[in-house]
Amino acid sequence: MTLCALIEGTRVTKQTGSGEVYISGISIDSSKVEKGFLFVALKGERTDGHKYVESAVSNGASAVMVERAPESVYKGVTVIEVPDSRVALAGVSANYYAHPTKELSLVGITGTNGKTTITYLLESIWIQERLKSAVLGTIDYRYGGSRLESLMTTPESLELMRMFREMRNSGVEIAAMEVSSHALEKKRVIGCHFDAAVFTNLTQDHLDYHGTIENYFNTKKTLFTDVLKNSEKERKFSIINIDDPYGEEIRKEAPGEVITYSTHDPSALVFAESSEITERGIRARINTPAGTLDINSKLYGTHNLSNLLAASATAVSLGSSLDYIEKGLSEISAIPGRLESVDNTLGIKVLVDYAHTPDALENVLRAARPLTAGNLILVFGCGGDRDRTKRPQMGLIAKELSDILLVTSDNPRTESPEKIIDDIEE
Repeated sequence: MTLCALIEGTRVTKQTGSGEVYISGISIDSSKVEKGFLFVALKGERTDGHKYVESAVSNGASAVMVERAPESVYKGVTVIEVPDSRVALAGVSANYYAHPTKELSLVGITGTNGKTTITYLLESIWIQERLKSAVLGTIDYRYGGSRLESLMTTPESLELMRMFREMRNSGVEIAAMEVSSHALEKKRVIGCHFDAAVFTNLTQDHLDYHGTIENYFNTKKTLFTDVLKNSEKERKFSIINIDDPYGEEIRKEAPGEVITYSTHDPSALVFAESSEITERGIRARINTPAGTLDINSKLYGTHNLSNLLAASATAVSLGSSLDYIEKGLSEISAIPGRLESVDNTLGIKVLVDYAHTPDALENVLRAARPLTAGNLILVFGCGGDRDRTKRPQMGLIAKELSDILLVTSDNPRTESPEKIIDDIEE
């Protein structure tokens, strides 16, 4: 592909050199650049790709894309200056892989909690429909018979477009992906053409990165106001949880057809007319624009009722039949790391959950209480190098909602494990 074709639609402030040079690949890692590549210099949290332009050129780059011009002049190398390298990377990646998201149905799910569970629920529905589906998220990336380790919830735009092209080449028809706030902040999903965007909820998380809850929310909102709005799909759906006050805020600006859901509010287009949550799971009658669903799920807790509603609202919007939705939701017995049961011969109910926010911890403890015959014993910790302000909040919730509490380490990273535990003990 010529450089001219590759940068079509990209805002370029200055170009030095030929646009007719042939580009054989794209890389953001100078060590992986090969002859004929375009190297895109990104500013990272730990380093700056602009430091490695010379290395990329030495490895054979035919062009470099930068936010500021390199000090040296490289003979035969075209320099493309852009206002934002991340925005530009997303655009050229989509061009290079021929806009694969235009060729499949794509659902993006954002919010603090529930994203992973909803992707699994949607996948189960699509399996019932015999659709070739894909899932990208926190646990792994699954498509075309492959299961790849997830290094980040939402991959960098270049890797994302490469995977979407592989999906289409392997026959994938529909995909669900978790869209993290970091991915939205770093412009990783620009150029993705979504059919539906789902908002689950917003509670305190990632304030170490976003600074304030308002910044965190405004970043999440861009999945709707920027990304979904610019999708070129004929029909677009905003699936919004109106039990969450932030959902009501997104609803005011949401593009496309707005489908609201609620565990109790009959004004929502999808709501639980009745529900029973027990140690056996969740039974619910759900009203939808397409008719009534009778759900019999093996998942636990009120928070999972909300996740079932989100999956139902999304599936109905995209045209799944009620029968397939009911069967798909009933098939799921557990989500990895989400109130996942651990078999044992001791007669003890053991559950593992990824809960890493105050709201998530409260949800899982309240869900576990009806399953508890004796003591509810909690073992938990908080990760290092992350939002410290949530640690004492999680400590308080843990103290109030469990009978026996053991505070331990959870990936301290570069922090002292003892200091993290002190923060929790406050």
